[in-house]
Amino acid sequence: MSDRPLAAIILAAGQGTRMKSSMHKVLHPIAGKPMLHHLLDTVESIGVERTVVVVGARREQLEHSVEGCGVAIAVQKDQLGTGHAVAQAHDALKGFAGDVLILYGDVPMVSADTMQAMIARLNDGTDPRAVVLGFRPNDAGAYGRIIASDQGEIEKMVEFKDANEIERAVNLCNSGLMAARATDLFILLDQIGNDNAAGEYYLPDIVMLPGQASAVIEVDDPAEVAGVNSRAELAAVEGEWQDRRRAQAMADGVSLIAPETVWFSYDTQISSDVIVEPNVFFGPGVSVASGARIYGHSHIEGASIGANTNVGPFARLRPGAVLEEGSKIGNFVEMKKAILGKGAKANHLTYLGDAEVGEGANIGAGTITCNYDGYFKYKTKIGKGAFIGSNSALVAPVTIGDGAIVGAGAALTKDVDAGDLALVRAEQTAKHGWADRFNTVSAKKKAGKS
Repeated sequence: MSDRPLAAIILAAGQGTRMKSSMHKVLHPIAGKPMLHHLLDTVESIGVERTVVVVGARREQLEHSVEGCGVAIAVQKDQLGTGHAVAQAHDALKGFAGDVLILYGDVPMVSADTMQAMIARLNDGTDPRAVVLGFRPNDAGAYGRIIASDQGEIEKMVEFKDANEIERAVNLCNSGLMAARATDLFILLDQIGNDNAAGEYYLPDIVMLPGQASAVIEVDDPAEVAGVNSRAELAAVEGEWQDRRRAQAMADGVSLIAPETVWFSYDTQISSDVIVEPNVFFGPGVSVASGARIYGHSHIEGASIGANTNVGPFARLRPGAVLEEGSKIGNFVEMKKAILGKGAKANHLTYLGDAEVGEGANIGAGTITCNYDGYFKYKTKIGKGAFIGSNSALVAPVTIGDGAIVGAGAALTKDVDAGDLALVRAEQTAKHGWADRFNTVSAKKKAGKS
């Protein structure tokens, strides 16, 4: 990397009509994070000093999304092409004399290494006017073409709609990403015209102005420069991201039994020697410690899963769920803002919300912590070694002491002291022979009607 200061211009002024969404295109998420913020994070990681986002349609959404991110906003009122869009960043970069990366909010997966390679080529001593990022897709389609020498010096760049048949046969395509010196960029933009099929000011036209030649470098993986203009393309980029993340997880020592069915978030933290069964979804804010096993069909977000724990199958962990070492969550158990202590277990059909469950406690099947009265949330505290019988409703706020037992079927509204037994049920009675008489009479009635 050069020691020169670095800025980034991110173009995000397009209408995004093919998404058919009220949400701005670049705010649609990949792995739980808006596309634009994937790009902003990468830009930050390479030490960019100034970032300008060029907005147009639905600008309010973008302004709200980047609030507090240290990002400048430039407005493109009329959609007059990429060259015109970049020119709108001039005022935001006034006085800046370093290098500028030109990026696209709907091309979110370009890597830090690729960005750094563009800047390195700009400053390698050959003094190119600009550096263009090229790629070779399997199907060049309607991408703009780059005609270049073996040394990567650009001889011509042409949009597909303006290219002839020979030029269209070239498979080196323009990703649209570019690097240039700020002191050159805006002077060059003032020199381009709109004499083309679309009547727009094309950013690539600065490459073909008279004078110093520009250079092209090629991205190693074309998936890095995949653009998102539709729901199908969004799904394709999500799939590429997930494939890379799954591969990384397995390289880091995580066992994915059916990798293609496991979905990670952008911030999932998962340690070695974790086993993940099929059809598991990780939402944002999840950490999983070594030795944990996540059984199939579980949905997890905002949760901390400790070492040597079991989760699922068919479990749902919501934000604030904490499983301490050796604890177990079984089938059809839901946790929200609750702590399951070391070695504690809730194996079946249970809801634990706004709760603290002590070490070694056992939560019987069908137990519910009744934490909400329609207006406010209340807490349930269950002590170490406590035993909660099946089908119990613990009406918060309530505290169950260490080693206490709550009998099955309880609707508990009062605290239970340590070591006590709490029974909340009517006394069982029996009417001898009643069932036999009922069955006999009912069978005769049914037979008489047939």
